[in-house]
Amino acid sequence: MSKAFYDHLDNTLNHLKEAGTYKRLQYLTGPISGKAAIEGKSDLVLLCSNNYLGLANKPELVEAGIAALKKYGAGAASVRFICGTYDIHRDLEQKIASIMKTEAALTYTSAWAANTAVIPALMGPGDAVISDELNHASIIDGCRATGKDVKKLVYKHSDMDSLREKLQEAGNGNKLIITDGVFSMEGDIAPLPEILKLAKAFDAIVMVDDSHATGVIGKTGKGTAEYYGLEGQVDIITGTLGKALGGAGGGFVAGKKSVVDICVQRSRPHLFSNSLPPVLAAIGLAALTYLEGHPEMVTSLHKKVAYLRSKLNEAGIEPLEGDSAIVPVIVGDTATSIKIAADMLNKGVYAIGFGFPVVPEGTARIRIQVSDALTYENIDYAAKVMTEVFAAHGFAKK
Repeated sequence: MSKAFYDHLDNTLNHLKEAGTYKRLQYLTGPISGKAAIEGKSDLVLLCSNNYLGLANKPELVEAGIAALKKYGAGAASVRFICGTYDIHRDLEQKIASIMKTEAALTYTSAWAANTAVIPALMGPGDAVISDELNHASIIDGCRATGKDVKKLVYKHSDMDSLREKLQEAGNGNKLIITDGVFSMEGDIAPLPEILKLAKAFDAIVMVDDSHATGVIGKTGKGTAEYYGLEGQVDIITGTLGKALGGAGGGFVAGKKSVVDICVQRSRPHLFSNSLPPVLAAIGLAALTYLEGHPEMVTSLHKKVAYLRSKLNEAGIEPLEGDSAIVPVIVGDTATSIKIAADMLNKGVYAIGFGFPVVPEGTARIRIQVSDALTYENIDYAAKVMTEVFAAHGFAKK
C-alpha cells in the first residue's frame, strides 16, 4: 500500500471540506413522495427528486414489482444474449417503442448505459458526433467511447449557427447530432425543430436524450418530440425509467429496428452487463401504462411548476426560464449553494446545491425539481422557506 497515495486523497478531501464544497450523503428512511424522511429529520418537503409525476410510491407500480419479483425472482444473473432475456423485457420494449413512435426499443440497466452503448455502436472511422456543450455527462462519455477515428465536435448550447458550423466541419462520413431534450441543470428545452431542419440539410441523424423530458413535457408526457408536434421524426430517443416513470431504474434506446439490432450485436453495455432485472422491467411497464391512462398528471405537474415559479418571482427570486419541471436558481459560488441548501434543510425543505464540476465555475445553483406529489400547501411552505433563506444570503426580498 502507498502511504503517499492515501495521504494525497485525504488532503484532497480535507481541502473540499475546508472550502465548503464537500458533498455529504443523506440517508432516506422511507419512500419518495411530496415529502420524505432522512436519518435525523422527518416530514421534509422534497424539492430535489426526479420523481416528477409522483409515481415512485404509487401502489400500482409497487404491486407490479412485487408480482414480478415473485414470478421471475431477483434476476437471471446473465447478460441478454446468454440467458438474461425475459418476456417482460419484450413487453416493456414494445411499450416504449409504441409510446416513442419508433420501430423498436432496447432496455439497459440505466440511461447512462444506454447513452454509452448506442453512440459507439453506431459511429465508426470517418464519422462525426456533434454534441451540445451542456449535454449530460453520459452523452459526453458515449462520444468519447467512439475512439480516436471518430470526430467529436461540440456546438454552443442550443446555438443553431454553431451547430451549422460543426456540421460543415464534420466531413463526408455519417453525422450524429446529439442533444438533451430537457437539459438537466438548466431546465430548458432543446430547439428540436431547428435541429431537425439542419439535420435534413446536412444528411445527419438526430439523437435526443429524453431522460428529463419523458413524463414531463408534451401534452401527454411523451417528451420533446410531442412538445413540438414532431413525434416519429427523431431518429434515436434515449431515456430512463428512473425519473418521472417511478424512479426504480432502467434506461432505453428507441429508434429504427436496424439501430436497435446493431445495439444488440455490438453495444458493450448490452454484451457485457447483466440485463435489467425483471422486477424493474415490470415497474417500468406499469409506469408507462399508468401514464397512458392518466395524462392529467402531466397537466397537474405543469400547473404546480407555474405556481412555484410565481411564488419565487413574487419574492424576488429569479429562476432560469423554462417549460420543464426543473427550476434552477443561480447563486454563483459552489460553497454558497451548499450552504443555502443546508439552511433550507434545517427549515424542513430538502433541495441540493450544485456547483463545479457538475456545472461550470461561477454558475452554482439551487436546482428545484417540482413533483406532482407535492401539494399546494407543500409548495407554499417551500416558497416561504426559500424566501427566508435566499434573503438571508442576499438573493431575495427581505
